[in-house]
Amino acid sequence: MALAAAWAADYAYVARWQIQGFLCRLDPAPYLRPAGGSKLRQPVVLIPGVYENWQFLRPLAAALAEHGHPVHTVKTLGYNRGRVDEMARRVEDYLKQEDLWQAAIVAHSKGGLIGKSVMLGPEGHRITRMVAVNTPFSGSPYARLFLIPAIRAFSPRDRNLRLLQASLEVNARISSVYASFDPHIPGGSALDGARNIILDAMGHFRPVADPELHGIVAQELDGTDSPPGRPAGSGS
Repeated sequence: MALAAAWAADYAYVARWQIQGFLCRLDPAPYLRPAGGSKLRQPVVLIPGVYENWQFLRPLAAALAEHGHPVHTVKTLGYNRGRVDEMARRVEDYLKQEDLWQAAIVAHSKGGLIGKSVMLGPEGHRITRMVAVNTPFSGSPYARLFLIPAIRAFSPRDRNLRLLQASLEVNARISSVYASFDPHIPGGSALDGARNIILDAMGHFRPVADPELHGIVAQELDGTDSPPGRPAGSGS
């Protein structure tokens, strides 16, 4: 019953934010200028998930800017419906265009796959680390049930996903943060060699607005060794 309620609340949340993002087109520029008085920290590039635009990550953008991070959004990603490699090239183009260095990536869902591709690619030297939220690093068994290529790409059998999964060299610079129950990724988002952290929150989408997640992301970017939440495998 609790899982069913969490599932319903997750879909209600994503519906509200998708409608809000469609009806109210905001300018992301203010997030490039952190709140007055905040210590200026490293720049962050936001990468949303499939069928999400940057506005879906607005709660994270606001929390990061308040913490002192200039937050960059890649408008050319649109609603992130393209192939992972294609979307990664758009992020790479943005990194070069803005001449970003010592930057971090904060990503949701598919955005984490794009972020890892960027870290492995020719502009990966510009990225120090990534915090990925509910990313299907090992795929999702539900993906094969869909005919839409953008969703089927998350199948554990997908060749490109398997190649990305087998590339371990940047995993130590990734923090994979994921919900205790994710209806879209039933196997969880643990990543070999990465820093894996389980949230108390449930859902695939709702954690984006959870203050617990915001605190974890801030501490992971700061390099703090003891974030809230619980390390994967630690028990409940």
